[in-house]
Amino acid sequence: MSTSPSSGAPLAGKTILMSGGSRGIGLAIALRAARDGANVALLAKTDTPHPKLEGTVHTAAEAIRAAGGRALPIVGDVRDEASITEAVLRTVGEFGGIDIVVNNASVIDLSGSQELATKKYDLMQDVNVRGTFLLSRAAVPQLREAANPHILSLSPPLNVTPRWLGAHTGYSLAKFGMTMATLGLAAEFADAGIAANTLWPRTTIATAAVQNVIGGDRLMRVSRTPEIYADAAYEVLRAPSRELTGQTLIVEDVLIAAGVTDFSGYAAMPGTPDEAMYPDIFLD
Repeated sequence: MSTSPSSGAPLAGKTILMSGGSRGIGLAIALRAARDGANVALLAKTDTPHPKLEGTVHTAAEAIRAAGGRALPIVGDVRDEASITEAVLRTVGEFGGIDIVVNNASVIDLSGSQELATKKYDLMQDVNVRGTFLLSRAAVPQLREAANPHILSLSPPLNVTPRWLGAHTGYSLAKFGMTMATLGLAAEFADAGIAANTLWPRTTIATAAVQNVIGGDRLMRVSRTPEIYADAAYEVLRAPSRELTGQTLIVEDVLIAAGVTDFSGYAAMPGTPDEAMYPDIFLD
């Protein structure tokens, strides 16, 4: 259940095209929008179940429908321009247009530069940076026609200090690249009224990446749920696009501005105090 304030259903009938979204943060954002009656098209690779990860693009679509939205699962790869073109065409064919693009798909590898496989470096660049740019660009003609168009990328502020550039250079380049692409689009299409912003949390979020890649059960216990990200994204996506663009937003700051004062309900392990939450990377 959301703890963020809202009036009416501002995303009712709006169409979201999202990369990924089979699980985790992307699915949480989709479900929050679905409760308003939004249309959600998911471009994701997960046609069949993964042995270590729950959910497919099809189960996500079922959950979106159950939450009150309309769903279009599209099996494809954000690295493939043909998949992106197909996703845009199918979304427009199904729902009549595109109001929102959410760049959710992302690959994480925190290896040092000498340990990072070239193949993984390329994968992070292709999904995180290239995918964000190409999916957003492909949707621009539709976004120009939307009443309140938004691009939202799940990436951090450009905190390009030695601490964060050097911590995991390959991953830092990929996430900062997502942000630079988004800020560039915000500037390029400002006159068209297309908002483009990024959103990043102050604490780790209880996702498969945290469980399997970063910190296991110990870190999951001091993380917040994906719903905090979803509630913040909801506030961004309902804002007037000409008034909120070109910003690198922080989840908690967005919610505080919306009137949320108590984050305790977002603890992955109920009862964990706010001060015990583990800080996410890229923020000082």
